[in-house]
Amino acid sequence: MDKRKVIPSLRSLADQERATAKKARASWQMFTIMAEFIEATEYLSEIRPAVSIYGSARLKPDSPYFQLAKTIARKVSDAGFAVISGGGPGIMEAANQGAHAGKSPSVGLNIELPHEQSGNQWQDISLRFRHFFTRKVTFVKNSDAVIVMPGGFGTLDELAEVLTLIQTKKSRHVPIILVGAEFWKGLLEWFRAALVPMGLINPEDMDLMQVIDDPDQVLEAVLKFYEDSGEEPEQEHPARPESDDDRMFYL
Repeated sequence: MDKRKVIPSLRSLADQERATAKKARASWQMFTIMAEFIEATEYLSEIRPAVSIYGSARLKPDSPYFQLAKTIARKVSDAGFAVISGGGPGIMEAANQGAHAGKSPSVGLNIELPHEQSGNQWQDISLRFRHFFTRKVTFVKNSDAVIVMPGGFGTLDELAEVLTLIQTKKSRHVPIILVGAEFWKGLLEWFRAALVPMGLINPEDMDLMQVIDDPDQVLEAVLKFYEDSGEEPEQEHPARPESDDDRMFYL
């Protein structure tokens, strides 16, 4: 047998096997994405009305923003809104801790990361995601208002996602409240000075956001939005779990 013919044949077989394995991995990934959507919908379909709170995982309990997020979450929870966070440390922990002390469920949408994030202990309902994509969709789909605390790239990504979906009318209009006037000042000024004059966004797009630092006024802004719009936040959530045994986990 001519070895020069055998070697290309073996290479071809190896290439086919690699291609088949790649397709299998891609198909399996699609199944995991679908499973995450199904599980999230099943667990959160009755957890409404709800407010999502975004913010940095890196801010510590001694940060004024941590304490502010905790206070806001408690007020929102006592007003009858479930509170949804990313389930991790920092602002996410503050949001879950404040909500856990209130009357409504504290929800965490945890993400599997190689570093930085581990779930906090203040979640009444805890879901775990492998994909940022499904996690972000779950946030938007289940939020009747969005409160954005100071944060880094992840927080800015979440803010941009919500703004884009509302601006393009791919998602219903909900209040977007930025907490931390000094923190957000530079970004908002850049929007007005750079994006609006070039026609990259419309002047009225700036009205999609409100900057409010007072916890009582944050809650009032959420309630006023629905009063003025004549709409009601979607269905009421069931009673919060009463014990750790009643908590729901998607692993």
